[in-house]
Amino acid sequence: MKTSTYIRFNFNLLLTTFLLLSFSLSSCSKKVRFDTSQVVPAAQGYVKISRDDNKNYAIQIEIKNLAESTRLHPPKAAYVVWMETTDNGTKNLGNLKSSSGFFTSGLTGTLEAVTPFKPKRVFITAEDRSNINYPGTQAVLSTKTF
Repeated sequence: MKTSTYIRFNFNLLLTTFLLLSFSLSSCSKKVRFDTSQVVPAAQGYVKISRDDNKNYAIQIEIKNLAESTRLHPPKAAYVVWMETTDNGTKNLGNLKSSSGFFTSGLTGTLEAVTPFKPKRVFITAEDRSNINYPGTQAVLSTKTF
C-alpha cells in the first residue's frame, strides 16, 4: 500500500513538473500569422518571436507560396522585412531569403533576426534595394499589431 502511494505521488509530481515546464517554455514565444495579401494572395506565413538569454527578441519568419519579387507589378529586386517597435520607430530586419523547393514550384521565404527592440508589428515590402532605411509604399504582407 505504501509503495503504490509512493509511486502515485512521484508520478503526479513528475506530471505536474512536466506541465509547468511545458507551459513556461511555450509562453516564451509568440507566433503571429500574416494577414492575407492583396499583392500576393497565395502567400501564407507567420512570425515567431521569443526572448533569448540576453533579453533580445529573436524573430523567425517563414512564408510559403510567395511570388518572385521580379514578377510583381512593378517588378522589384527584393522583399525587405520591417518591424515597428514600441518606442524606436520602424527598423529594417533584412532581406527575405527566398528559394524554390525541389518538388514544388512554390517560392518560400525565410528570415531569422535578433533585435534589442520590442516588436509590435512586422511587415514585408517589395523594394528596388534591400539596404534602405525606410520602407517603400508597396507592402506585400503584414501582421496585425500584437
